[in-house]
Amino acid sequence: MTIRLGDIAPDFEQDSSAGRIRFHEWLGNSWGVLFSHPADFTPVCTTELGLTAKLKGEFDKRGVKAIALSVDPVDSHTRWIADINDTQNTTVNFPIIADGDRKVSELYDMIHPNANATLTVRSLFIIDPNKKVRLIITYPASTGRNFDEVLRVIDSLQLTDKHSVATPGNWKHGDDVVIVPSLQDPDEIARRFPAGYKAIRPYLRMTPQPK
Repeated sequence: MTIRLGDIAPDFEQDSSAGRIRFHEWLGNSWGVLFSHPADFTPVCTTELGLTAKLKGEFDKRGVKAIALSVDPVDSHTRWIADINDTQNTTVNFPIIADGDRKVSELYDMIHPNANATLTVRSLFIIDPNKKVRLIITYPASTGRNFDEVLRVIDSLQLTDKHSVATPGNWKHGDDVVIVPSLQDPDEIARRFPAGYKAIRPYLRMTPQPK
């Protein structure tokens, strides 16, 4: 199964380090970050799960729930979490799905045979409150995820969902944004963007980030 942007994130029921998870029910009206790991006790993933735990306050501010996945069983997850807490000086505060039967991995196209026929690749999905997939990133095993980028994309998605804007390259929260080309009515532009805008080109109009 191939998942594309805009698809409804597949629902599933699976065991996890926090008990049985019914994914859509667990997500509720929150945004979600679902990210996979090839196996427990892997070094790069240990650092990533530690970072995720430390970012709980940032995720909470944005109404985001984090959930991880590994193909190992719950008892292995429990031992791994103890290692993560110890080595990363944190407390894991989100579930890790135990996907021993690869059910979730297959639903989310996390098994790439040319990378490894049995283990998941390191994919990350951002899912909105309507259960739509809004971002997919797949990393090589050797490269740790950039969680600043994950938060940046969530900020962009939440802002652009609310306002008729897009965010330019390297945008960060608080930077100027782009008025979408489809918005052309001068009165509506004035109402939406009282701080005004700078037209660099007719199709490239920059305005301060709306509140």
